Amino acid sequence: VKKPRFDASLVYLTRKFMDLVKTAPDGVLDLNEVATTLGVRKRRVYDITNVLDGIHLIQKRSKNLIQWVGSNLDQVVGKAPEQQNLKDELSDLSAMEEALDELINDCAHQLFELTDDKENAKYPFNSSYVTYQDIRSIQAFQEQIVIAIKAPEETKLEIPIPKEDCIEVHVKSTKGPIDVYLCEVEQEKPGAKTFEDMGAVTSET
Repeated sequence: VKKPRFDASLVYLTRKFMDLVKTAPDGVLDLNEVATTLGVRKRRVYDITNVLDGIHLIQKRSKNLIQWVGSNLDQVVGKAPEQQNLKDELSDLSAMEEALDELINDCAHQLFELTDDKENAKYPFNSSYVTYQDIRSIQAFQEQIVIAIKAPEETKLEIPIPKEDCIEVHVKSTKGPIDVYLCEVEQEKPGAKTFEDMGAVTSET
């Protein structure tokens, strides 16, 4: 059964870690046993111990053993600036973790829509494409010059440091030709050329 996200968060794990420290003889813990007790990978335990070690609340006795060297454990929470810094850092890590989870879920949702949408299902996944109209519909590209590059796999693109009067773009391919399209995205005008009407500059290396 998948654990709720909160059960795996650093805040929750740190609290459990501190409970183990309180009951450990002389504050000495075996990190292998901690990982087993908490039911997490050892790297998650390292996320906690690295922070505690950085603010000198624990010290490493060996590869897998740590010992609490901070103040009295009953007075740890919110008393000293070091503990407050730890609390703030754990809060930041938790917020970052939630943000990454949201980003991953958003990407997964978009990928699902792309592959499961009935309109897209009739096209092979490897033949997905962007139309000129798609580019024109992006508000950020309005009144901008957009260059579209169609290139084979492993094509390399480099942009050197811009000069005062120009920007250079280097595109190199060893797998086949490179097609470069100049897409001037502007307001709709009568008789305006479409993407299909525009020529392509092709170069082979």
